[in-house]
Amino acid sequence: MLKRGFLVLFVLFFLGGGGLVAYLYARLPASAPPLSIKVEATEERLVRGRYLFEKVLDCDGCHSQRDFTRFGGPVIAGGRGAGWVFPPEMGLPGTVAASNITPDKETGIGNWTDGEKIRAIREGIGRDGRALFPMMPYQYFRHLGDEDVQALVAYMNGLPPIRIVQPRTQLNFPVNLLIKSAPQPAGSVPPPDRGERLKYGEYLFRIAACGECHTPMEKGEPAMERYLAGGRRFTIGNATAVSANITPDPETGIGRWAEQQFLEKFYQYREYAEQGSPKVGPEGFTLMPWLAYSQWPPEDLGAVFVYLKTQKPIHSPVETHPATL
Repeated sequence: MLKRGFLVLFVLFFLGGGGLVAYLYARLPASAPPLSIKVEATEERLVRGRYLFEKVLDCDGCHSQRDFTRFGGPVIAGGRGAGWVFPPEMGLPGTVAASNITPDKETGIGNWTDGEKIRAIREGIGRDGRALFPMMPYQYFRHLGDEDVQALVAYMNGLPPIRIVQPRTQLNFPVNLLIKSAPQPAGSVPPPDRGERLKYGEYLFRIAACGECHTPMEKGEPAMERYLAGGRRFTIGNATAVSANITPDPETGIGRWAEQQFLEKFYQYREYAEQGSPKVGPEGFTLMPWLAYSQWPPEDLGAVFVYLKTQKPIHSPVETHPATL
């Protein structure tokens, strides 16, 4: 995306001068008015919303305070939803902060309407109309069914408010202009068909944004010809992890795996999630939300496995934990 963006801006300067670039600065991202809705916090919605927030969408992964000295970076007590500033070693184009999404009225989103929250989650538009940095995976969250996104908001509304100011995201040129093309109105989204394993697996796979991490990046944009082949690097401090190949390639992916083996890969971390994960060094660092995914029921994990087995196999050996210098 970034390479293409530099080329577009160069052409605009060459053909039209600063006027067109000024237009890019002034233009607003595509958006629709927020829904006029007040989400009712039913018991069913709160249960589903907690599952989506904590286990499926990995909202904790960016928006909560975490202890990366322990396996899986569990959420620090009292830090859920408080926000986090991404460290510079991640190589992001500027200062990127996941905002405080607790109901605190001064530093969080306590003054936002439920419709504004839904629009931000699924369409990437902030309350002030700005485009959110698409590291927030709203391109995937746009597939959230109407009932699921309302359940998510119901749960978020019940989070304990935390008073903590996170810095505003400040992106470098030209990324600050390019992201205005990312948001798109989502409209109404029907519920997933849970009775159809393949379709439900695709739904869960999409909203969990699995493709975001398991597809390598090349020159600032995902290399779609290597979709799900792994190889994307993540670094925090002196620790690096690389995403695995999850295509059905029989040698370097999951092609020879049985469904039960797939489930057991996740469930081996269930004890950590329930009783606390151990201290680890850089060799045990991971951003893969093993602790959260270990809590999925087998019907959900199995559905994702069914979907993955339909994807194109790509031979791509990956060393998920390269030696730390």
